[in-house]
Amino acid sequence: MTSTEFAHPSAPREELLQSARLDAGFSNFINGQAVSPGGRLHVVNPATGEIIASVPDAGQEALDQAVQAARDAFPAWAATPWAERRKVLELFLKRMEEHQQELVALLTAETGRPLATSAWELGGAIHAFGPTLLGLELPQEHVDSPSRGKVIKRHVPLGVVCAISPWNVPVLLSCVKVLSALLTGNTIVLKPSPFAPLTVLRVMALANDLLPPGVLNVITGGDDLGPLMTAHPGFDKVTFTGSTQTGKRVLSSAAPTLKRVTLELGGNDPAIVLPDADPQAIAEPLFWSMFMLNGHACISLKRLYVHESIYPAVTQALQAYAAQIKTGDGFDPHSALGPVQNRMQFERILETWSAIQASRTPVLYQGQAPEQGYFFPVTLLDNPQEDAAFVSKEVFGPIRAIMKYTDLDDAIRRANDTPYGLGASVWGQDAEQLRAVADRLNAGTVWINQHANLSIDLPFGGHKESGVGVEFGVEGLKSYCNVRVITAI
Repeated sequence: MTSTEFAHPSAPREELLQSARLDAGFSNFINGQAVSPGGRLHVVNPATGEIIASVPDAGQEALDQAVQAARDAFPAWAATPWAERRKVLELFLKRMEEHQQELVALLTAETGRPLATSAWELGGAIHAFGPTLLGLELPQEHVDSPSRGKVIKRHVPLGVVCAISPWNVPVLLSCVKVLSALLTGNTIVLKPSPFAPLTVLRVMALANDLLPPGVLNVITGGDDLGPLMTAHPGFDKVTFTGSTQTGKRVLSSAAPTLKRVTLELGGNDPAIVLPDADPQAIAEPLFWSMFMLNGHACISLKRLYVHESIYPAVTQALQAYAAQIKTGDGFDPHSALGPVQNRMQFERILETWSAIQASRTPVLYQGQAPEQGYFFPVTLLDNPQEDAAFVSKEVFGPIRAIMKYTDLDDAIRRANDTPYGLGASVWGQDAEQLRAVADRLNAGTVWINQHANLSIDLPFGGHKESGVGVEFGVEGLKSYCNVRVITAI
């Protein structure tokens, strides 16, 4: 199934909602059993503001049970051959494919996003990221050492993984963490975001009877559960995707037990448009680089630097393209962008907009958005002051800043003048100059004439305060392992 099958759905909204099976209930999974510990947390459709379901609000007792189940299951799972682990996980992806239409509808119900975007995320997990990741290997290496003779280097699993996934790409990023941990022989306790837990719970339920009890455990909870997990002495590794502020607390919490930590954190990605760029050709990819997932992407383009000679042409082309894009309920076949995903983030965006208005920053363009639900229109700012918080800090929503530059060296300095370093890009036609600029941008990934285009076979991580370690690729798999060196005397 491809995303285009949902671009203009023929089924009415109520029929699509029915296919999401919201009335089926949502449980946690501990030691192979469906359980409902603690109270319940409400899940809201941000397009309507309506409560659509509830999930368990797990606490310390449930966490302890999940960690113990994972520890008990670890020795046998670690001893299972790599090929057998891969085969089970391939069956898991096959089950996801069989349920894809139901999962797409469910993901749209809890995120409000367009069906095509939900289909893109599920399709990415099932057909692209998942299979590619499962095709990676960490072979045993044999080395001749002058001092030690024959040496064997192996990558062995760490143990029990604590995985905390975000609300912006909940299914894809949860699957990457789960597949990476389990393929390398670890067991795992996964906590999805309380703002978007439903599809993750439904997806992970599909793997429950494929895996030995305790190998995959999934618990949901509110703000208190995350810190309990990251501080828990029963975990050997924490993998967290979220904000830089929270990432710092995760790192501090993990330090007393020296857990291995991978943090994929925030970004304030810059892009530089060179004077020879074609404004009409780059308008569409620039727009989606900025507003993919309604601006809810750590790697989306947030600060656009345009040479003054083509600033009018680029901004006019962007405005013309933006005017074609409808923001609305994800079940509306004409919607290309959805709401801000949750009330907390929506209130932050409203605070940001108030600050913009108070600063009298010129607005190049602002679209339309429904009044019901957590909607905010696409907004482009015209050459704002770069020391303003709504430029210097990450804006996780549909507001983006466009700035002029005259001197290229100055533009590169301004682009790098940030505590973040997740992604960056440069746009133009001179291949030599593009490569030269790309080499000077301080980010974990630098794109040329594109942005936010990730591949699971390549390592992805941030410089500076955008993260610790990497996800994806062979390097990402190695982060779930210790190196064991066996020498012969």
